[in-house]
Formats: sequence, structure tokens, C-alpha cells
Amino acid sequence: MIFVAKISRLANFPNCLRAGLLAIRLPVVVISLLSGASLAQSAFAQGVSGGANSYPNRAVTLVVPFTPGTGIDIIARTLAQRFSEKWGIGVVVDNKPGASSNIGTEFVARAPADGYTLLVTATSLVTNAAVNKGLRFDPEKSFMPVSLVATGIMSLLVSMDTPVKTAQEFVALARRKPGELNYGSSGNGTPQHLTMELFKLDTGIDVTHVPYKGTAGAITDVVGNRLNAVFIPIHTALPYVQQGKLRMLAVLAPERSSVVPTVPTMKEAGFPSVQVDNWYGVLAPAGTPVEIVNKLNAEITAQLATPVVSEVLAKQGLNPVGGAPARLADLIKLERARWPRVVEAAKIRAD
Repeated sequence: MIFVAKISRLANFPNCLRAGLLAIRLPVVVISLLSGASLAQSAFAQGVSGGANSYPNRAVTLVVPFTPGTGIDIIARTLAQRFSEKWGIGVVVDNKPGASSNIGTEFVARAPADGYTLLVTATSLVTNAAVNKGLRFDPEKSFMPVSLVATGIMSLLVSMDTPVKTAQEFVALARRKPGELNYGSSGNGTPQHLTMELFKLDTGIDVTHVPYKGTAGAITDVVGNRLNAVFIPIHTALPYVQQGKLRMLAVLAPERSSVVPTVPTMKEAGFPSVQVDNWYGVLAPAGTPVEIVNKLNAEITAQLATPVVSEVLAKQGLNPVGGAPARLADLIKLERARWPRVVEAAKIRAD
């Protein structure tokens, strides 16, 4: 319409002059239109390809589907600070807890696939899917793995009043008193819950589950001798063990941990299939350009090698991992195949 209006103003000019002006104006207009189309196409192409060369050029949000102060939150905030310093832009941590981490996870699954909204999560991404068939996201189809950041070793602990000092003794006691011992977890279907159910399935023992709305409540009641046992990460358990409030019976890793070198592994205790890691990773919404995923992966890998990030992870009892996105993808696939058997045997259903 603008183009037509401008040409109509030439009607009052003499024919020869009007023809000359049109001859000049038309190429200019065509060139302008072509240039505008070219720029628009370039911008669109950059958006589709992810604009990896210019990424990131605005604020990035790291969504943590857990409460502030948790281990995964500390990891996210450490990465956010390092990214912000490196990129010179704002990197924000947005805590969206609730529904066993499903609220924040679904938020990212529905976010634009442009690399500016990322999920920093843990093992519960997969365990929730094993328990809850009604999730509105899929751990594999809804996300593109970016990087496996770290792993933490789980440990079996008992109250000081529970008369056992080894995992074998705990199993023997549970077999003598089926249904009389109890254990706590951070909620129905959580990694702590499923880990004990895996242990029960492997050993044939009957121990009663007492779910809590978080790890803190379960630990408090084990310390207070109201519960017999709990599975929690080493870094969470260590202060209580050092203070003589809890007894650590075994670690669920292929080898002993340097943090607690005197504590045997489950394999040494005679239960080799009971190996469970708490893993922590970064994912992007499905469809995020591969160039952006690779750029994020390289940055995370570089940060994991720095003394600052290594020290933060060490204080949490975590081991930095890194590696290609496929490493996290393979882990998620492996975990998805592992837990349904446990869930079905224990008849676990979502709350």
C-alpha cells in the first residue's frame, strides 16, 4: 500500500519526467524489498539454526525444579555465576519446586527450544517417569541432553539404636523381623525410595516405607531413632556420621569412596546389583539447535575442569563428570530401563 501511494503522487508530473522518475524509483524499491527480505530470511535462518555464533546474546535461565539450598541448586548457581562471568550477560537461576520436581521439569519441556531456558536436574527426572504414567513430558523425547555434570554416591545409614554395624547384619535383622523395621525417604517414588525398594527386591527383606516431604524430615527421624534406616547421598550423610548421630553401613558405588574409605561397598557386602548413583545434569527443550547444545556442552566441560567448580562439587561430595551429550542420553536410557521392574514389584504409584 505504501509503495502504491508513493507512485500515485507522480500522476501530476509530465509524462517524460514521470517515466524517468519511475525508472529510477522502481529499481530502488525492488532492491530495498529484496534487501529487507534477505535480512528477514537471514534473521529467521539464524533463529532456526539457533544462532550459535551469537549465542547467547540475552539472559539465560537455569530452571531448578527443587528448592533453594539443595545440592542441585548449588550446582546451578555455581554454573550460572561462571557462565555470566564468561559470557558477560545475566544468567538467572529460577527455582520451580513441587510435585517431586515435575512442575519445573514440565515448564522447561514447554519452553522455546532456543537455548535460553535450560533444565538443571537430577535422577528424579527418570524415577518420576517410572512411577507416574500421567506426566505431560517424556524424559527422553521432551529434552535434548546437554551434559552430565556430576554424580554423587548413595549410602545406607541406620540409627544409632538399630543394632547392626554392616549391611549383612541389617539384612539378617530384617529377615528375623519381617515388617518390623522401617525406613524413610524424601517422598513416594523418589530416588531414595526406589533405592531401598531395589535393595529389598535384591535381598528379599520386608522393611516398611515411611515417606516424607523432603530428605530433612527423614534424616531427623532416623537421627531421633524413630526410623531404622535411610538411603541418602554421602555428602548429606557425612556430618551426621562424623557427629556420631548416624551409622553408615555401605556405599552404593563400584569402589569405595575417598570421602569415607573405611565404609565398604554394597558389592563387598555381597549385594553387587545394588549400585545407585545420584546424577546431576543439564538438559534443553527438544528441538534446541545442535550447535547451541554443543556450545553449552563445551562450556560446561570447561567449567568442570576449573578449580573453582571442582571445589564446589567436592564440598557437596560430588564427582565432576562432563563428556559429550550422548553420555547423559545413554544414562537416561539406562535408568529408564532399570526402574520399572522395581516400581512394579513394590507396587509404587504416584501420590
